[in-house]
Amino acid sequence: MKKLALHWWILIAMGLGVGYGLIATQFGATQHVLEYVKPIGTLFLNLLKMIAVPLVLFSLVAGVASLNDSSKMGRIGGKSILLYLGTTAVAITIGLLVVNVIQPGSGITEEMRENISSGYTADATERVEAAKDVSMIEQLVGIVPTNPFGALAKPNMLQVVFFALMLGIALTRLSNKRNTAHIVEVFDSLADAIIEMVHIIMKIAPIGVFAMLAGVIADLGKNPEQMVELLGALLWYMVAVVVAILIHGLLVYGLLLKTFTKVGFREFYRAVIPAQLLAFSSSSSAATLPVTIDCVEKKIGVDEEVSSFVLPLGATINMDGTGLYQGVAAVFIASVYGPDLDLTQQLQIVLTAALASIGTAAVPGVGIVMLTIVLSAIGVDNQGIALILGVDRILDMCRTTLNVTGDALVATIVASSEGMVHPPNKDPSPEGGS
Repeated sequence: MKKLALHWWILIAMGLGVGYGLIATQFGATQHVLEYVKPIGTLFLNLLKMIAVPLVLFSLVAGVASLNDSSKMGRIGGKSILLYLGTTAVAITIGLLVVNVIQPGSGITEEMRENISSGYTADATERVEAAKDVSMIEQLVGIVPTNPFGALAKPNMLQVVFFALMLGIALTRLSNKRNTAHIVEVFDSLADAIIEMVHIIMKIAPIGVFAMLAGVIADLGKNPEQMVELLGALLWYMVAVVVAILIHGLLVYGLLLKTFTKVGFREFYRAVIPAQLLAFSSSSSAATLPVTIDCVEKKIGVDEEVSSFVLPLGATINMDGTGLYQGVAAVFIASVYGPDLDLTQQLQIVLTAALASIGTAAVPGVGIVMLTIVLSAIGVDNQGIALILGVDRILDMCRTTLNVTGDALVATIVASSEGMVHPPNKDPSPEGGS
């Protein structure tokens, strides 16, 4: 009998997790799930987070230092950043177009808005207070760490990326004076060791995914009546986000694949399924990074020299899904709390959301905090965030999946442009290939 591939096990685990969470909700056993099942998922997520920061540091240093040709490093870096920013801007624009067509806020009455807001006002206030002093200037200044070890400990992924890039560039410059190949080899070996840890951790991925999704459903079901009312009121908002994500992920990414690579649409999506499923379950592109690297290298054939540089960078600055969601959410909240936004304000959303998404940490739920920056830029009350908190966890899973897919896409395009895609053996890997 043919061994079932890993992504099928994860899909089965997702279904079982949702089912278990729903059954627990119906029989009043949500506390049991939250106390005894959800921690297993948290443990699995912590294992992935444990290796995410070292992987970014080791792989970026090795990737940059191995690009002895400074012009080559400039080309790869320039293409990556241009594609990341470009796809994010397109994603936000698509989100704005979809939300203006669907107009999800038009069906919410004053009474419904008050009912929904009342249950989440405290949570919204806490998040808004945490982000109210954040400015774009502070974000830019904050990229440079005063203590790189502190950045590793927090962790502050953007600061880790900056330090790793600087260290890699310094090793490249130093190689002209002395042999630094052994240092680069150490970083390269450490990155490979982290990837091997991924293979070990992924053996328990179905169990971890089951526990995480059971916990999510049980958490939403602590108040079933409120959950049903909330989902009913915000259904069209959720539809707008999901439709925009599908348009961007299928049409835009498909067009870019066909135009700039020789990798087929189905081939690409079959290759990144494990990373997508894990991103959907964990809502963290940073935690998914090791699996993304493994999928892109082993199944698509992107050279390690490119993937070790482009993917960690993407997990930090490429937030297509997050930017798209911020655009939809901003228009939705504005339509509920005030007059419709004009064209100038919506263009401002594109610019602000693109810049804000760059500084968005690749961890669950942080997009809701960055949304305050977008709302402030267009003069909308931040308390409106209370409207969407009830369904944010579900949409967070969807937008993280798009973020991770975008990372893999850009790595594939950049590698293709440099002639550094080597199609792998089609035989399935021991971990369960496509």
